[in-house]
Amino acid sequence: VAITGASSGFGHHFAGVLAAAGASVVLGARRVEKIEERVEEIRASGGEAIGVPLDVTDAESLGAFLDAAWNVSGRLDVLIQNAGIEAGAKTFEMIDEEDWDRVLDTNLKSAWQGAKLYTERVRAREQGGGNIVNIGSITAMRTIKGQFPYASSKAELHRATEVLALESARYGVRVNTLSPGYILTDVSRRLLEGPMTDEFVKGIPQRRYGEFDDLDGPLLLLASDASTYMTGSTVTVDGGHVCASL
Repeated sequence: VAITGASSGFGHHFAGVLAAAGASVVLGARRVEKIEERVEEIRASGGEAIGVPLDVTDAESLGAFLDAAWNVSGRLDVLIQNAGIEAGAKTFEMIDEEDWDRVLDTNLKSAWQGAKLYTERVRAREQGGGNIVNIGSITAMRTIKGQFPYASSKAELHRATEVLALESARYGVRVNTLSPGYILTDVSRRLLEGPMTDEFVKGIPQRRYGEFDDLDGPLLLLASDASTYMTGSTVTVDGGHVCASL
């Protein structure tokens, strides 16, 4: 299993979950020292892992990352496309073209390029099929002010998943999206544990924010043979936030 954006946050956590489940994991990110630290942690726990430098906005870097992952065991069963960034708390009037391009290139364009390069290699190596899991967000369906480029990129990623699934099925490649709600991370705590936290959490039917562990089961479902008849699907893990009445 290859994981982009694995130096922190979801990708960092996913690497440990998948390794514990028996996968050989390949961690990719720009912060090489961070992924190497995570690799050592996984190996110390008995897992198999390597780290590879990766800039998802560079097609050559993406291709080299995928080739390195294939060289681990001669096949790459799953690509987890997790890399993503935000522009900060800016409305559509506050962002500039650089903000827009940076977020869309990282969150959306890289997912297309990753899927394209992965599928090409599945076919060329006659692997017999593959599995892509895109990491989306409930901001694709329900958002707050100040998330314009991020929410836009995630909404398109969800639709891109459906088109990719439709067009890659002929090659035996499945494509699904894991869509987390508001999960407590080092970055999100600034928003979720701020002055408005009590009011904000009332919008979540389960009346709590998510934890990393809440994503483990859905991740393992999508990354394993348990979901062999699923493609083009979005699995939402948000405590009921999206379906809550306005």
